[in-house]
Amino acid sequence: MLTAAVTLDPAFRIAPVNRRTFGSFVEHLGRAVYTGIYEPDHPSADKDGFRTDVLDLTREMGVTMVRYPGGNFVSGYRWEDGVGPCENRPVRRDLAWHSTETNEVGLDEFMRWARKAEVEPMMAVNLGTRGVAEALDVLEYANHPGGTRLSDMRAANGSVEPHDIKLWCLGNEMDGPWQLGHMSAREYGRLAVQTARAMRMTEPGLELVACGSSGSQMPTFGEWEATVLEEAYDEVDFISLHAYYEEYDGDLRSFLASAVDMDHFIDSVVATADYVRAKRGATKRIMLSFDEWNVWYLSRFQAAGPPTDWPVAPRLLEDHYHLADAVVVGNMLISLLRHSDRVTAACQAQLVNVIAPIMAEPGGPAWRQTTFHPFAETARTAKGEVLRVEAQSPTYETGRHGEVPVVDAVATYDAPAGQAAVFVVNRSTEETVQFDVDTRALGAQRVTACRTLSDPDPYVRNTAAEPDRVAPRSRDDAELADGRLRLSLPPVSWTVIELATTASS
Repeated sequence: MLTAAVTLDPAFRIAPVNRRTFGSFVEHLGRAVYTGIYEPDHPSADKDGFRTDVLDLTREMGVTMVRYPGGNFVSGYRWEDGVGPCENRPVRRDLAWHSTETNEVGLDEFMRWARKAEVEPMMAVNLGTRGVAEALDVLEYANHPGGTRLSDMRAANGSVEPHDIKLWCLGNEMDGPWQLGHMSAREYGRLAVQTARAMRMTEPGLELVACGSSGSQMPTFGEWEATVLEEAYDEVDFISLHAYYEEYDGDLRSFLASAVDMDHFIDSVVATADYVRAKRGATKRIMLSFDEWNVWYLSRFQAAGPPTDWPVAPRLLEDHYHLADAVVVGNMLISLLRHSDRVTAACQAQLVNVIAPIMAEPGGPAWRQTTFHPFAETARTAKGEVLRVEAQSPTYETGRHGEVPVVDAVATYDAPAGQAAVFVVNRSTEETVQFDVDTRALGAQRVTACRTLSDPDPYVRNTAAEPDRVAPRSRDDAELADGRLRLSLPPVSWTVIELATTASS
């Protein structure tokens, strides 16, 4: 049996747990909106047409923030198409996903849904086919109290109170040749700073996200971030990161180590942002918005290609996740928590049906995919401060990431409440790990809960017929004695351990 160990010490704090870490994403893509969050004819639909079963799961999952309306969709979107009486809204082609957009759901509907879901909105503006003027228009419509044409239009459309959206994305993936309005870093940086300055003239307190690279594999990665921030550093608060992972060619060992790449990606963007800070002699630090991350079997979508006609709400990107996918998602959440000093916003893409932790059948049930569970458990349990944890772990060799630790872990500590939590993955495909946690510095008194997500078959899935086939299982074999916690970690597993500690005054 392999062995691994960590030490928890409240002196080694990274940053407070940021609730925006637990964001999600609803894009007008596939069935994310229509038959996802919105289905007026569904048995569970409320008076506004929203599926209450999906709303219940969203709240259970602990989602705190949702990015909207895209994604690639936003670069061809006309926000004004989605407001006003539905019968007057134009039907448009969505070039990003080769679909037909009915515009039955728009800004006001999304904000009604967000309030029901108890989430903060993260709004994206179209800097692909539009620009500064349209960004100012949607900002006025959304946030101005009243007395202007667009704010009065919002009130006439049923939203008398302003939506008060504070967090805005300045476009989406503008480095990507697939993006409508794709441009160079210099061109985008100038457009972003112009848009940011104009938006801040109306609301100085907005929080603005500049587009970073669409992924660390992009040929302009690093140079893109540096150039954009050289233009826009003073006017933006965040630079974005996007990353998706999948298992290639049956290489499960590499796939389970995906968070190693995520760590490297974050560290590289931090280094680039701080290089620009040093070069400019700036005092503020740019934070990171990891506003697209997940497991996504993109190669399958690329092989199949987009629809050949223009369907409404087609079944696109509906990955059905297995146990190993959930372990990787849990590990990526460990990475995000570990970088809480700089990653202060994050969105798992996406929420429902489209590469999502929640699946919903038209007219039928909604259920939790395997990836739902590590997100929900982490969002519920991670509180207080993130502790710096260095795992003493054996390593194994991977084809994509080289030599990596078998065990990865992070911890959180809520001193006033007398609570701590440890989140840990065993990446080994075959071997159990005996895990030892030194909790003496925390004054740990007892294990209050321990749950593990595992199965002998790493490819087992949840389905509508068997929605709870894979779920965290409570354990009573975690032993705490003389300040040391010991338990075994099964192969391909994610575990959370909750501890009661000596509360501080």
